[in-house]
Amino acid sequence: MNGLRALRALRTAIICAVIACAAVVSPAAAAGPDAAAHARWSALPVPAAAAPPSVADLAARGPDEAWATGSEQTADGQRPMLYRWDGAAWSRDTTFPGADVPGRFGKVQFVGEETWIFRTRDGAGEITRRSAEGEWSSVPLPQTLWTYQDFVAVPGAAWVVGEDSTGLKVLHYDGSRWTSQPTPDGVLFLMGITARTATDAWAWADTSTGAGTTVLHWDGARWQDAKVPLPTNSNVHTMLLEPSGRMTIVGSQYTDGVGRTYLMTWNGREWRTTYPALGDAYASALVRGPDRALWLPVRSDRAFQSKYARVDGRRITYSYGPERTNAIDVKPRVLATVGTSLLSFGTVEIYGSKPNLLSERLGGRP
Repeated sequence: MNGLRALRALRTAIICAVIACAAVVSPAAAAGPDAAAHARWSALPVPAAAAPPSVADLAARGPDEAWATGSEQTADGQRPMLYRWDGAAWSRDTTFPGADVPGRFGKVQFVGEETWIFRTRDGAGEITRRSAEGEWSSVPLPQTLWTYQDFVAVPGAAWVVGEDSTGLKVLHYDGSRWTSQPTPDGVLFLMGITARTATDAWAWADTSTGAGTTVLHWDGARWQDAKVPLPTNSNVHTMLLEPSGRMTIVGSQYTDGVGRTYLMTWNGREWRTTYPALGDAYASALVRGPDRALWLPVRSDRAFQSKYARVDGRRITYSYGPERTNAIDVKPRVLATVGTSLLSFGTVEIYGSKPNLLSERLGGRP
């Protein structure tokens, strides 16, 4: 009898210990990576642009500085559009030279303490630079291109890729002068470019070699085929380069005309390819979130709410933005990690009005 009582007492003690441990662990678990999938997005006010605006890019230097770019539609055509996030609110910036001149802003890059933005003005391309003190300057391109496909800048180097009447152009800026760089034979068109340093740049290209899309690498001396084993019949949407050396490529693979999203990850030794169940989502806005998962905006099945996908290995979870009264089309276009939060920027169309700007945040102050 005494033995039975002792056994019951021991069982009770174990149960109490388990409950006590759960009480300690639960708050930490709730704050873990999976909690981000269930956190609530909040709407952030954005000063209106001339409708309909076009959103190009969003980039953050830290929790108190982010920039969103694009263009707005005026009677004179497109005009560059620039917004700044200061950690608490969005504001419109019109202090840059030629704010009322037709053109548009494109990709934003941070080079040291400066902010560099690619800009087209009356068809010509230039890099608009803002110093830490708020002073503006510009670096004009050495020639005008028919198309400007992409831009990237790091300390000591910048590239602009596009085309002119003679074909592909890869324009390189070393801080003092521009040069035109050759690419491997068979490269027809560079569709995107990114870089980690002045001697570590990557681009994805359309080729005539039968391989279709090919990934190229710049090592400081030349561009060459990086021999990345992309899936057959695929394209590339974007490539994420991280300081740790990890790389992620996302794109679509087509079989019998039907596309599916793929992810390729380089861990420093080998490429690993997975096929997350995202259908054929266009994933150019893919970012690494503060929870270390991958995030991207996706087409929403609710006209009055945005929708975001969180990809963590093989697990995909979704979250919706705040409900917007009378909205018929909510489109976050770009994402950025801002401290411990995620920030999105895009457009929303309210019934009876032209689309205008929206921004939403996951995490941070409500």
